[in-house]
Amino acid sequence: MPLPLLPTSLVGSYAQPDWLIDRKGLADRFPPRVRARELWRVAPDLLETAQDDATLIAIHDQERAGLDIITDGEMRRESYSNRFATALEGVDVDNPGTALDRSGHPNPVPRVIGKVRRRHPIQVRDVEFLRANTSRRIKMTVPGPFTMSQQAQNDFYRDEEEMAQDYAAAVNAEVKDLFAAGADIVQIDEPYMQARPEKARRYGLKALNTAISGVSGTTAVHICFGYAAIIHVRPPGYSFLPELASSSVRQISIETAQSNLDCSVLEKLPMKTIILGVLDLSDTSIEQPETVAQRIRRALRHVPAERIVVAPDCGLKYLPREVAFGKIAAMVEGARIVRRELGA
Repeated sequence: MPLPLLPTSLVGSYAQPDWLIDRKGLADRFPPRVRARELWRVAPDLLETAQDDATLIAIHDQERAGLDIITDGEMRRESYSNRFATALEGVDVDNPGTALDRSGHPNPVPRVIGKVRRRHPIQVRDVEFLRANTSRRIKMTVPGPFTMSQQAQNDFYRDEEEMAQDYAAAVNAEVKDLFAAGADIVQIDEPYMQARPEKARRYGLKALNTAISGVSGTTAVHICFGYAAIIHVRPPGYSFLPELASSSVRQISIETAQSNLDCSVLEKLPMKTIILGVLDLSDTSIEQPETVAQRIRRALRHVPAERIVVAPDCGLKYLPREVAFGKIAAMVEGARIVRRELGA
């Protein structure tokens, strides 16, 4: 079936169950860049099965809320990036390094001691499981090469640009395999393009284009201000966004709700589909559908409805499940309100 006008989707993550992961332990720290297996509440020999069960819950909740595009909720991840980044060759996972997080605090990170390569597909089974358990459009997310290069200690490469290009080659191979496994959309998460715009201009955009070179499926990039549960202060606008107009990515996921973004900046992305963030994740109260509708209308002054996908600002990972579900249900109804107003 074709997607409706103003289709709805998650950005990526959904609330993980308390029986699966230590949610308090997760919230009390910065997002892990190296593996944090101590956070899982399930024994290692049962963990994959438990993650499958949690994924089924995430799929069911999204379908029950009425989302048009479904993700796996990132149930198998301790953070959006560490599972992929620590599965690559050239990374010493037993002796991590240190790098400053986007908040300016030091955080243990993968230490790059050799050429970064993808040893094997990392998330193909995730896509296959998702595809087997929903008939709706599906999206899979992968961490971006620029962001991974900023979340690593470089003990091998001449410079970060060279390292980012090898991360990009690894992402490119993965993206192609994810489409072959049944993904309809693959989203590359690049929050550090906002956090470190000068480096992003110098070589981050080039790395992103390498990551999707030769890819024929629908690609997206997520660029944000950081998890609302961790990064509390929002700037008035993006430090890196119009630059993506020249990229070959087809969809761009941005925040507008919490920051009350001036949506006129979207006019600088005239050929891109906008994944429009309309849920404020710093607030655990559930939006009224009309509030969501107002946030969509604000963007419609600058982007036609045919180029908008309605979504949360960022991942729902840190929200209680009942709040996460209530917010996406309100988001779906808010999109329906505007769809009716447009005669669709």
